[in-house]
Amino acid sequence: MGLFNKVKSGMQDAANAATFAAQNTAPPAQPGQIGVQGGPMVNPAVMGGPSTTPLDANDPLLQPVNGVSLEDYARIAKAAAGQGITEEQALYDFAASQGFDRAGFAAACQEWMNRMKQSMVVGQQFNKMYMSF
Repeated sequence: MGLFNKVKSGMQDAANAATFAAQNTAPPAQPGQIGVQGGPMVNPAVMGGPSTTPLDANDPLLQPVNGVSLEDYARIAKAAAGQGITEEQALYDFAASQGFDRAGFAAACQEWMNRMKQSMVVGQQFNKMYMSF
């Protein structure tokens, strides 16, 4: 391949990469939305990962599960860690000791984990809350 063909091919590759990034980058958060801080340039959802698309505060992914909010989950998880609790079943027992229905809390934990796998926004919000307790 000649030099000019290599240059032309490289320019086309760069243009294709720019088009891909433009089409697959999550938009910035708008007023009233929660976005990923320091997120990757290309939305990982394109490759099957968690989305970096901003969420409205009323988005279903941020709503309580079985009466357990993301803040409740973070608070209980942090308090349990402070007690040295590292086992999943012990976490559910601890939540029950804090007034939560054990089975409902267990199901909520699983759903919150699923939501974090769907959206980096949920995971970052959990981390922010966890670190604040």
